[in-house]
Amino acid sequence: MKKLILLLLLFPLVSFGQFNMQLFPNYKSDGFSFSQEQEISNVRIMTYNIWNGFDWGRDSKRKANCINWIKSKKPDILALQELCGYDEQQLKEDALSWGHQYVQILKTEGYPTALTSNKPIEVKERAIESFWHGLLHCQTYGIDFFIVHLSPSDSDIRLDEARQITKKINALNNDSYIILGDFNAQSPIDASWVEKNQDLKAKHKSTKKKKYSNLRLGEFDYSVISEFLACPSVDVCLGKIKLQDGYTFPTPALIDKYNYTPQTIVQNRVRIDYILASPALAKYCIEAKIFNQKETDMLSDHYPILAEFSIIKE
Repeated sequence: MKKLILLLLLFPLVSFGQFNMQLFPNYKSDGFSFSQEQEISNVRIMTYNIWNGFDWGRDSKRKANCINWIKSKKPDILALQELCGYDEQQLKEDALSWGHQYVQILKTEGYPTALTSNKPIEVKERAIESFWHGLLHCQTYGIDFFIVHLSPSDSDIRLDEARQITKKINALNNDSYIILGDFNAQSPIDASWVEKNQDLKAKHKSTKKKKYSNLRLGEFDYSVISEFLACPSVDVCLGKIKLQDGYTFPTPALIDKYNYTPQTIVQNRVRIDYILASPALAKYCIEAKIFNQKETDMLSDHYPILAEFSIIKE
């Protein structure tokens, strides 16, 4: 009798579970989507500002060390900024070193951005005229990627760039998108400790370019990242790292350059590089890292970010 009662109690639960799987083939368990017909794959996405294209190709030692480090992290997709002096062929040669056969570069002059991948890349747009450095919009792995390098000099110009990009995102027919790169902007998420950094504020106030300002009415500007977050997008580092220790710029590689000292490197630490994902994609982010330890101190003036997503294979 007890066994019969137990079976009767369990039957509705089993039936409900089967009903869920039939009605919702992507039914979530422990935060991950699954289906008997679909296979899950982990995709590693990285962004890295490589600082003046390794001094326009002259710093072969730093380039070799950086390539080896990227290779060790095995990204599936890599967004790059400041590919100064690069063309597509040079980028292909480097990308093959870290296992990527497919590359797209924004331009070949100034400060180009680029995307490399181990799957084919479709270019959706190369926008240059209305941007400080330009915008590269590509698709790979079924994800729309917006590789950014926003103005380093002016908050108003950055906000205009952000608004142009979010307008493009809102016109997408795809709920899987990522905005990543060097935003040169502070996040409102970081405001509680950014506001305490009076050394950084003083540095921005002392700029010699009076035409431009990285502050807004003399205060730190959070409007740029707020624009992207409202798009909407999700900062994938949120909840996965201690953001107060998540600075991405500057690195000790800048010591004795541009008036940087060991002391001012620490004083000016700030998070200005991001991986922002659409809400539909962000829920599948299982890991995020900012590599701001000694191993990357001398590879660039920025630190790289990597995010891993568990997504359905195409």
